[in-house]
Amino acid sequence: MTITRSVAIRRLRNPAALLTIVFVAACDPPQDGGRPETDANQGDAPPAFQVDASWPLEMPDKWIMGSVTAVFVDARDHVWVAHLPETLTPEETSAVQDPPIGSCCVPAPSVIEFDPDGRVVQGWGDPSQDIAEYPRNPHGLFVDHNDFVWVGTFRHHRVMKFTRGGELVMTLGEYDVTSGSDDTRLLGGPAGIWVDPGSNEVFIADGYANRRVVVFDGETGEYRRHWGAYGDPPDDEYRYDYAGRDPDGPPPLQWSTVHGIIGSADGLIYVADRRGNRIQVFRQSGEYVAEKTIAPRTLASGSAFVLAFSPDPGQQWLYLADGTNHKVWTLRREDLEVVGEFGRGGRQAGQFLRPHGMDVDSRGNLYVGEASTGRRVQKFTVVPGGQGSS
Repeated sequence: MTITRSVAIRRLRNPAALLTIVFVAACDPPQDGGRPETDANQGDAPPAFQVDASWPLEMPDKWIMGSVTAVFVDARDHVWVAHLPETLTPEETSAVQDPPIGSCCVPAPSVIEFDPDGRVVQGWGDPSQDIAEYPRNPHGLFVDHNDFVWVGTFRHHRVMKFTRGGELVMTLGEYDVTSGSDDTRLLGGPAGIWVDPGSNEVFIADGYANRRVVVFDGETGEYRRHWGAYGDPPDDEYRYDYAGRDPDGPPPLQWSTVHGIIGSADGLIYVADRRGNRIQVFRQSGEYVAEKTIAPRTLASGSAFVLAFSPDPGQQWLYLADGTNHKVWTLRREDLEVVGEFGRGGRQAGQFLRPHGMDVDSRGNLYVGEASTGRRVQKFTVVPGGQGSS
């Protein structure tokens, strides 16, 4: 892999369709690794997408979502969403005020499962539950190879393992207790989760309070290992001036907000350091492999939120949701070169306000959830035969 610290690309639009948003084509051809059933996943150019404004369908019981913090597509192509009901205003939830101030709406359960057509299958997680069982402030969601649902609760320092129906099986960490990046039992602001189907190890981006990736056994919860930026030990005392950073200067030596994590089919771990504006790549042991800085002049919350792979066998494309610049970047996974982008800030179909959760289904369609006032999940379908163009 080539380690490159900055990129400069221009935004291109497809004028032919109002709701079609097309990735920018790269000059250098990537490694071929397409899916036979989806032409847009094949060839040298990244796939093109168009927003499906009809997805999802209307939710039952006057449900409404708050800020969306996680989106995950399982092996059935069911789309799981975690959101924050507490971000909803009284006006948005007028039906449950005392007394009711209007006829709509009702906060949806914290975790919602949709089928591929956008129908709600189930929802669970309610503030009336015992706090030991309720995934309060969910952040990060992963459905593993055994159909267990892992939910992070970033403000409360724990990761909870549930059955598909919402029954609590195990808790990693302790509610509202943290003890730094070298603690082998407690967590510190966990944000993202990935479970290896081969080893059943749970990789956690433990990064709102801590500065590490930490690994546990998925069955027993036993601690395995942890590491920080560049595979070095995490240092909670390290300081870096992010507001005054020089985008052309040396990068920070420690992570800022370890936010997203995903594992590839060829055994690599990709970590999104949100405020660090970068992706770092490791072997599962924690050995450092490569780094890529994205939009290096981004301040505030940074550019590197969450990651997803294209579903072809070689996972040719790597997508990065950028919640500060309100877009999705696409990278060629082979060398981490940025080859395109789509989206812009706004509330219209195909636009974003703080894209924060994202995943890809088996046909390469993207699902993106927004954590700002948009409070929605949008589906972007692959355009058959679509090619990025200038």
